[in-house]
Amino acid sequence: MEHITAALLPIFCLIFIGYFFRKIQFPSDGFWPSADKLTYYILMPSLLIYKLSQAQLGELDGVNIVLTGAIGIMLAAVMLIFLNIKLKMDGAAFTSVMQGGIRFNTYVFLALSASLFGDDGLVLSALLITFAIPLLNIICIMVFAVFVSESQLSLKGVVKSIVTNPLIVACFIGGSINFIGLTVPIFMEKTLQILSSAALPMGLLSVGVGLQLKGLKHNKNELFIASSLKLFLLPLMTYGVGILIGLNALALSVVVIFSAMPTAPSAFVLARQLGGDVKLMSAIITLQTLLSIVTIAVVIQFVAIE
Repeated sequence: MEHITAALLPIFCLIFIGYFFRKIQFPSDGFWPSADKLTYYILMPSLLIYKLSQAQLGELDGVNIVLTGAIGIMLAAVMLIFLNIKLKMDGAAFTSVMQGGIRFNTYVFLALSASLFGDDGLVLSALLITFAIPLLNIICIMVFAVFVSESQLSLKGVVKSIVTNPLIVACFIGGSINFIGLTVPIFMEKTLQILSSAALPMGLLSVGVGLQLKGLKHNKNELFIASSLKLFLLPLMTYGVGILIGLNALALSVVVIFSAMPTAPSAFVLARQLGGDVKLMSAIITLQTLLSIVTIAVVIQFVAIE
């Protein structure tokens, strides 16, 4: 339990430091949106390119971990659709519940994988998100198209959002460098390494800045459905799928931790752009992030780590 605490506490300390910075408006309210862009478009892609370009990919159980993660996501989505048939939630609210039930916080996931499993865990995590992000975007945007009539969506827009995602582009670049066997110049490698060192701390601070405690008293049923599925049922289902597929211990641990992540702050942006329930989405993100302090520790202790 001591190594789990040592891995989790620094991550959530950074999240709460970010929340504290927002409360005291440090450095300023205008700083954090720019910091988010820097992290999303520069720092995090640098980390993924740097790690993937140097990894021993042939020794990792990449195909099976991607398959396990994808099956878990689709099972959760199907469960939510059938649940909505019975409960008949408001369309906008259901889109937020769906996002809360299947999406994941990339920054927390990568930071925790690196802390627990080192470079092998981080590389497996990068491979997993390369395929999970497109799948999640497709599912969520289809749900918006069906349940929110004012959503103006096109196949071209969906494809563009996926192929221009900087995290996916970075994984493709890093993987291609590795596969082809290109030698990265020393100065470029060192530059990526330095940028990489800032990626996860800045990402975690930004998660804390985005927390909104207001609104947790409302939409209690929707909050319960999204959070219980995402933080409890999805990790269990993913664990079962991973056992059936025959994942090795490291891959199983990584994919179950992936499934136990709180939902992504970027879900709020999609809800705002496509007519979802913005207040509910904000509440789901905040509640899941707070609850995950406990639930992730439980998952690591009793499910993911053998």
